[in-house]
Amino acid sequence: MDAKRVQGIGFAALMGAAAGAALTAHRGPRAALAGAAAGGAVLAAVDGAARALQRPNEVPAVWSRIAASGALAAPAGWVAGKAGASPLAVGVAAGAVAGAMGVRPHKVALGPVVGLAVGAAMRQRPPAQVAAASVVAFRTVSQLLFREPQVRLLAESATAEQLPFVVPLEARTRYVGTGYVRDLAAVTGGTYQEAAADVGIVASLDALRGPDFDPAGVEPLVREFYEHTTRFTLDIVPRWRPWVRPGYLLYRTLVARPLGQANVPMNQREAQRGMHSRIDTITGTDGTISARGWIRSFAHSGEPIYVGIYTTYRHGDRGYVSVGFPLPQANFTATLAPRERPGGGLRLTSKAHDGQTGHYLSYVDADSRDLTTLSVPGFAEELDVYVEDGQLRADHAFSVFGLPFLTLEYHISRKRP
Repeated sequence: MDAKRVQGIGFAALMGAAAGAALTAHRGPRAALAGAAAGGAVLAAVDGAARALQRPNEVPAVWSRIAASGALAAPAGWVAGKAGASPLAVGVAAGAVAGAMGVRPHKVALGPVVGLAVGAAMRQRPPAQVAAASVVAFRTVSQLLFREPQVRLLAESATAEQLPFVVPLEARTRYVGTGYVRDLAAVTGGTYQEAAADVGIVASLDALRGPDFDPAGVEPLVREFYEHTTRFTLDIVPRWRPWVRPGYLLYRTLVARPLGQANVPMNQREAQRGMHSRIDTITGTDGTISARGWIRSFAHSGEPIYVGIYTTYRHGDRGYVSVGFPLPQANFTATLAPRERPGGGLRLTSKAHDGQTGHYLSYVDADSRDLTTLSVPGFAEELDVYVEDGQLRADHAFSVFGLPFLTLEYHISRKRP
């Protein structure tokens, strides 16, 4: 048995022990001790069986993941009960959290409903048991109702060459921030240039040529924007769908701001306070740019909006754009295919369904540089850049499981001399 598998089973045993203790604590210390021993043994056995049955490049069986999520919920329910929460409130809260973690709007709505039903049925039971039962019930029901997986394990311990659609660049600290490219240059070598002059997010649109895209048909202003992005300023208008605002506000507060990454403005009023945009580069010894980091931040505070590393690559006779968003020891990559747009515009889409485009979350091993990569099939985006009435515009639309949740509208102007 390899060390990673032993480690995983050991962690499962610890989760099971904590869950067992929480589930039986109402009976006294001896019962909690026995519960911890039983819980550790049961969850270790479940995890061991799931790992034994797991095939290469597959996530563990769903029944083992449901058991683990229930085990995680039990101690949280015990804490909530000690704080005075009723079993009904614990059930609703546990279901709501489980639903929110499902991301899909249908799951977000289903979570508290299942939690309410379980909490009402178990209102005489300890909160730890209610929390665990609510999460297990929700995960089971949602598994039956929603068959399309939210994530797929695409590769485990793969090299960067095997996954050309992934940008294998991670953040080596917990905070990404606007200095990421500088820190990357210090690690990888090359000459760092902050706010490089007259560069674009791509070297040339010709690198994207393919059966579905001929760069010769692109409006010159659109080409100039991609190849000389720093010549332009951007004003952004975020249009969030109402149903996603509460979840995004929570994500932004707890994740995006502490992380210094993916911190999109909440509303137009915030966006109108101004945005600073620059491209930092790393140049190799051969004089060519090896990394282009497009960094946007709020003009009034310097707080990062996002840091994206832009790359292009070819697969067969087609060109693609891959944008990597560094995360601590990981990377979230969006790989987009070019499409011609009426009037000389350019559309970049993740919906090509060609085995390359899509969204990928990768863990980067610090020593071997191997990638463990998940695909996120429910997430999609399209970016249209075009000229309208002589004005350069861009619309960046995002959806999850076919439901639109955000459109970023850009008004792009040439910088004054």
